[in-house]
Amino acid sequence: MAENLQITGKSKEERYASLFPQIAALVEGEPDLIANMANVAAALRQTFDFFWVGFYRVDGEQLVLAPFQGPVACTRIRYGKGVCGTAWKEKQTLIVPDVDQFPGHIACNSASRSEIVVPLIQNDTVYAVLDIDSDSLNSFDETDRIYLEKIVALIG
Repeated sequence: MAENLQITGKSKEERYASLFPQIAALVEGEPDLIANMANVAAALRQTFDFFWVGFYRVDGEQLVLAPFQGPVACTRIRYGKGVCGTAWKEKQTLIVPDVDQFPGHIACNSASRSEIVVPLIQNDTVYAVLDIDSDSLNSFDETDRIYLEKIVALIG
C-alpha cells in the first residue's frame, strides 16, 4: 500500500481523492487509535510533503503529543492555548493562513508559517486533534478542511 501514497502531478483535491480510499483501507478493521494515527500522519506527510503532521491526544486539561511525522514538537498544550488548544476548545477546524497573526500561537518550530487543526470528536467530546503545519504561508483552504475532516472521521 505505501508505494501508492506518493501522488504527484495532481491538484490538491485530486491527491486527497486518491489518498482517501487508501487511508480507509489502512485503518479498516484496525481498532488501535495510536496505530491509525501513525499511519494517517505518515500517509498525509508522504502525499503532501507537509512540514509537520501529527496528532495530540486529550489528557485531562492538556493535549499530549501522539504519533507525528516531522521535526521535534511541543509535548503538551493546554486547553484553549495556541491553535491546537483553541480548536479543541471551540470543537471546530481552524485554518490559520499566517501563524504569526494568530493570538497566542505556540511556536513549536519557527519554520512553521501556516497551520490547520482538525478536532477528533466523539459524543460531542474532543478526544484528539490532527495538527498540520506548513513552512509556507496560506497553505490550507476549504479543500483541506473538507478532506481532513473526512479522514479523521475514519479513525474515530
